[in-house]
Amino acid sequence: MSDVVDNKAQHRFELAVEGGIAFANYRLTPQAVIITHTETPRPLRGRGIASELVKGALELIRANGHKVIAGCGFVADFLRKHPQYADLII
Repeated sequence: MSDVVDNKAQHRFELAVEGGIAFANYRLTPQAVIITHTETPRPLRGRGIASELVKGALELIRANGHKVIAGCGFVADFLRKHPQYADLII
């Protein structure tokens, strides 16, 4: 089970790691969740944390019956490399 949470008040998915928070900002549309930006604290970069964040966000999106639009390059690359999430893409 992922530790990614949906911070609805700030419109972002969050993953707390070692005292920092990696996050993915999003916008909701009637058709989909648009992930617009992902960010990992600098000291935590290069360890796969952003990928874990996006994976957890996609699982939450799927569980809520929504689709996703990759509004940032990292998410677009992640989706290309992980075809198991192809059903979420519109």
